Amino acid sequence: MESVSVVLFLLLAVVVSGAVSRMLPWSVPTPLVQILLGCVIGLSTSYSVSLNPELFLLLFLPPLLFLDGWRIPKDELFKDVSTVVELALGLVLTTVIGMGLFIHWMIPAMPLAVAFALAAVVSPTDPIAVSAIAARVPIPKRMMHILEGESLLNDASGLVCLRFAVAAALTGTFSAGGAALNFLWVAGAGLVIGVAVTLVVSRAKAWVTRRWGEDTGSQILVSLLIPFGSYMLAEHFHASGILAAVSAGVTMTFAEISREAMAVTRMRRNSVWDTIQFTLNGIIFVLLGEQLPAILAEAKATVAVTGHTQPGWLALYVVAIVLGLAALRFAWVWLSFKFTILRKRQAGKEDAATIRSPNWRLVAAMSFAGVRGAITLAGVLTIPLVLNDGTPFPARDLAIFLAAGVIIVSLVLASIALPVLLKDLTMPGEPSKQAEEDAARVATAEAAIRAIERHQHRLAERRGDADRYASAGGRVMDLYRERIEGLSEDERDAAREQERLFRDFRLVGLKAERVALGELIRTRSVGSETIRKLTRELDLSEARFRG
Repeated sequence: MESVSVVLFLLLAVVVSGAVSRMLPWSVPTPLVQILLGCVIGLSTSYSVSLNPELFLLLFLPPLLFLDGWRIPKDELFKDVSTVVELALGLVLTTVIGMGLFIHWMIPAMPLAVAFALAAVVSPTDPIAVSAIAARVPIPKRMMHILEGESLLNDASGLVCLRFAVAAALTGTFSAGGAALNFLWVAGAGLVIGVAVTLVVSRAKAWVTRRWGEDTGSQILVSLLIPFGSYMLAEHFHASGILAAVSAGVTMTFAEISREAMAVTRMRRNSVWDTIQFTLNGIIFVLLGEQLPAILAEAKATVAVTGHTQPGWLALYVVAIVLGLAALRFAWVWLSFKFTILRKRQAGKEDAATIRSPNWRLVAAMSFAGVRGAITLAGVLTIPLVLNDGTPFPARDLAIFLAAGVIIVSLVLASIALPVLLKDLTMPGEPSKQAEEDAARVATAEAAIRAIERHQHRLAERRGDADRYASAGGRVMDLYRERIEGLSEDERDAAREQERLFRDFRLVGLKAERVALGELIRTRSVGSETIRKLTRELDLSEARFRG
């Protein structure tokens, strides 16, 4: 019962955090509110959460990374792939090596392997925390695409580096050549297993659906099991379960193109995954807050590891690590953008009169946007409790304290700096996709008209009474023809204005329908099944016109 009570408290804190962050008169990131509520839970209850590192890793990371890989815009990712790779791989490796050496120099009592492990867990960024921070200041789309792509890849690369650092701490040995070969197996096999699991499951699911129909509940459950299956299978073969989960998510996008699920399945599945993402990210930050009182209570014992006696040294170390990460990221982002501009000039894609150097506000915004969040906390909590010989893992509590401090300080700094830097900030323009969208709408409408005409002819040949089918088909085809005409260049503006007015009037009508349905419910004039059906129809219509 104690475990159930703790879980319910954590879930309640996640729910309350969203409302509290919206109620506050100033912009406070939801993760900070969740950390604060977690502290309240830790201080006000006698229960404490004892986290098993391997179980924590299995429960939280696979679904989050899988969903990131599934939903990330692939075209936008490929467009800025050079910048994303430079940030996600080059910056992570530089951070692990540079910050690892810096941390070991600053805290000699922390073994070098543990310092590298700490540097590895603070290298991944968290775009969800960035979105929460900048909720009231819109982030330029291209910047958000780069941050999403970076976080997707640096989550995997940072956690793979963590794995090697922990292995070195456990065994006491490290071979660069052996690590390179092992990395190729860990990364390559992990990627292949994730792709294979997704393709096999998708094909099997499609085969069952073709023969016996589609069950929405089972389809959703299968999508939930894929990341865990990919992760566990990869770990069984000593490959990277993290990369397997990421590649499984990316593959889901392409696997579903040729094996479309029913509309109701997609809608319900999206709702389930939105809830899971919100819940898991929220619980991670609440858990950080719940653990903080115990971490702070042991600060005196923790600081003793560093050779000092005053806990204030821990705060100094946290600030030094955050400043080191910020300086390293600023320099890397500036150089990355500079080389990108140079490459475009050499390729003839940039005119000589364009900006000679990256905008400092853009570089600063990208640097502050590299806040640490759920992945950093999840990674540091997976550090083993003991070494192979049974002795306690060296400086584990210190690493957890410093990682938690980096998360909180980076969130606070970003919440102050990002709104200022992002105000009126413009990214390099993205080509408009309106023409592409219009062409797709015209092509699909023309295909629909042709299909309806063929269906009319088939029905008329089989059953006669062609006028009836011509009338019904004509009504539907008129809708498609109106769409095609509305997308012509001359009538586009007028059509959009008509569409806006139509949407506004439709929403007014839907609101009136809800009021009338509410009155029928209060007077008990309709049954529960009718209420459920009509409410769902109104929800779908409102979602369509508000979207």
